[in-house]
Amino acid sequence: MRPDAYWWQEAPLTETPQLPVAESCDVVVVGAGYTGLSAAITLARAGRSVQVFDRQRPGEGASTRNGGITSGNLRPSHATMTRRFGAARADAILAEAKAAREDLYRFIEEERLDCDFKLVGRFSGAATPAGYETLAREAERLHRTLGIESYAVPRGEQRNYLGTDYYHGGSVRMDIGGLHPAKLHAGMLRLATAAGVPIHGQTAVLGIRRDGERYEVATARGVVRARDVIVGTNGYTDAADRWLRRRLVPVRSRIIATAPISPNLMGALMPRRMMAGDTRKLHYYYRPSPDGTRILFGGRDGTIAGDPAWPTRSLQDALVSVFPELRDVELAHSWFGNVAMNRDMVPRIFSRSGMRYAVGYCGSGVVWARWAGQKAALQVLAESSGRSALDFRPPPAVPLFNGKAWFMPAVFAWLTLQDRLSGWSRARQR
Repeated sequence: MRPDAYWWQEAPLTETPQLPVAESCDVVVVGAGYTGLSAAITLARAGRSVQVFDRQRPGEGASTRNGGITSGNLRPSHATMTRRFGAARADAILAEAKAAREDLYRFIEEERLDCDFKLVGRFSGAATPAGYETLAREAERLHRTLGIESYAVPRGEQRNYLGTDYYHGGSVRMDIGGLHPAKLHAGMLRLATAAGVPIHGQTAVLGIRRDGERYEVATARGVVRARDVIVGTNGYTDAADRWLRRRLVPVRSRIIATAPISPNLMGALMPRRMMAGDTRKLHYYYRPSPDGTRILFGGRDGTIAGDPAWPTRSLQDALVSVFPELRDVELAHSWFGNVAMNRDMVPRIFSRSGMRYAVGYCGSGVVWARWAGQKAALQVLAESSGRSALDFRPPPAVPLFNGKAWFMPAVFAWLTLQDRLSGWSRARQR
């Protein structure tokens, strides 16, 4: 079993050439993932001089480690967002999620990006009877208010969508698909380079300070003066920006990939080749590989250091709980990446001291990261299309947090206990 991302087999990470660091430019972008590259492409095509800096190889963070599901999820329910932010903003955020997905699909098509994108839909499984009622109401609301093709799937019909009896039914929405995340990033990297953007990989930003009308950006390879700065570091924010780091909690998300499965078994387990997820507290997400030969299964890791074996075993147990037929199937890959949570649990675009931030995607960055990076760039360009429902006050700081999610093992254990209690209840009901 390999510890590297399955996606890197067909789209390996590359080291960008070490280009000279210009002493000045219009905009410095921090982070060379989806967010940073999206911002850089938008700015460069508008005629701005841009430099992108990343302390790792471009895309080495979550942009090439994720599950490749174009969900654009929002963690809080519509009712919760209404209580927190008001009905108008809650409605606008939901509408923007739809717009962001559609814009990603347009971008892939218009730029002719070969990233194995297929709009196959997503099945969400209800871990409890109450979970089914919630999914059914949400599907009806999405169809009624946003025109999204979505509907409930009773338990007696769920094997038409997913070959399991684990769930109490579920729901389907057809506006979600799957893609190859590393190929998407590679395509965006090519677009940025073609637009003339220098990508400085393995060149950390050490600090940023305001110097009159410009910013002075200290990097590992020199100081740059820029009129604007966009920060898109998300789950890989480090001590160079302590203010931001106190507001983003990096949570490990791990994915396992099975060895190849026979076509007959794949056809039985995932007959429609849909993306999938469920309503368990720990929330698992899974999908077929783009070539339809494997199942990729992901969820929160629960660790904060090292690479122990137990999170992989835990994910494999969860996989087998859904598909008992895979009990003896070997795993080919197990890897993790950081997602960035914030106290609002809503993706964010905001400004501080004139700098723009696009961060906090809460595990749904395939859609939100490119969208937020583009929006931040349009704001720098003073374009009206840069307006966003995600653009309001910065997320609050997390108390007693300084960058290391020391509390995550306890949170993971608590959620695991709740899922086990729910599982015992489910077993009694059956």
